[in-house]
Amino acid sequence: MTTSRDIISLTDQVSARNYRPLPIVIARAEGVWVWDVEGKRYMDMLSAYSALNQGHCHPRIVQALKDQADKVTLTSRAFHNEQLGPFLAELLAMCRQELALPMNSGAEAIETAVKAARKWGYQIKGIAADRATIIVCEGNFHGRTTTAVSMSSEPQYREGFGPFTPGFTIIPYGDADALAAAIDENTAAFLVEPIQGESGVIVPPDGYLTAVREICTDRNVLLMVDEIQTGLARTGKLFACDHEGVRPDVLVVGKALSGGILPVSAVASRRDVLGVFEPGDHGSTFAGSPLACAVARAALAVIRDENLADRAAELGEHFRGELLKLDSPLVAEVRGKGLLNAVELKPDAPKTARQCCEHLMAEGMLCKETHDNVIRFAPPLVIAPADLDWALGRIAAVLA
Repeated sequence: MTTSRDIISLTDQVSARNYRPLPIVIARAEGVWVWDVEGKRYMDMLSAYSALNQGHCHPRIVQALKDQADKVTLTSRAFHNEQLGPFLAELLAMCRQELALPMNSGAEAIETAVKAARKWGYQIKGIAADRATIIVCEGNFHGRTTTAVSMSSEPQYREGFGPFTPGFTIIPYGDADALAAAIDENTAAFLVEPIQGESGVIVPPDGYLTAVREICTDRNVLLMVDEIQTGLARTGKLFACDHEGVRPDVLVVGKALSGGILPVSAVASRRDVLGVFEPGDHGSTFAGSPLACAVARAALAVIRDENLADRAAELGEHFRGELLKLDSPLVAEVRGKGLLNAVELKPDAPKTARQCCEHLMAEGMLCKETHDNVIRFAPPLVIAPADLDWALGRIAAVLA
């Protein structure tokens, strides 16, 4: 029998080491649970960085995949397919936007938003040629492409990958005054995460998104919100910007848009923004495929029909409340919204976040550290209350 150790050893020999996974080989998954090669069961408290809001292998989404796979999987955008129009219409109704452009990965969708914002800046706002800038925030994570790391403030994401794409201004996160001060005649857009996930589940001050919405409106700057990780019910609202009733000019979604079945992402915006694209300006062979669109339609339907945003709000409130009750010498702060939460460890804690995640794995629970001192907890939104309490017991034991 091939063991987990055998598979890890082979993977280490043939795979570039761009990740440092926990030493587990997942062979099967259902709902909030996964099983390794040897048959041991674990609770998934990461959800593939929030791509599995609907849980592993949701039967409704899997069935949509199978049904469409028997018909047609790929046409390219050289031809129409019967799934693309209905998918985008359903997505736009949820986003309250006017036009959408499908892509594959979240990083591709960010690239799409950047290109659209720049061309909008030139054609609609009247910025001088090749002078458009986009304001971003310290601690952001918008992907791993050369352009995405060009707007990052994290040294590791940038080291060895220059020269970088120009045209980005970095300001402190959560500081609306800093945004107002940074805007000039060349500013096309402000790109922001409503909660910074990879930075450690950093929640901005109340009223921040409302303030930046007002500033962007007053200064004729596009407000582009990256909801790739926070969107589609994760934080207790359909989108995290809904907590303040903010409607962005450009909304970027991905991850849970396919329920963890396929890479599917999209940019949704006002008509004048994505309307700047003409045939040949932008595209992708697999983006908007009938298979991807059928899967995404099912994924959106599950979020709606199973009231996953309400579940995330209710269970997240309970989860944070119980974490705050922990009498732990390790914990400096508990923060989050919905079922996107983090525990930050004290600087002098005797365990690192990685060590805590390894201990939690031994207890049958899978989560992932972000940086050295933050543990992120983001279970599938279909998790049962009893299972969430089971997880809380393991967390309490490890952080005791």
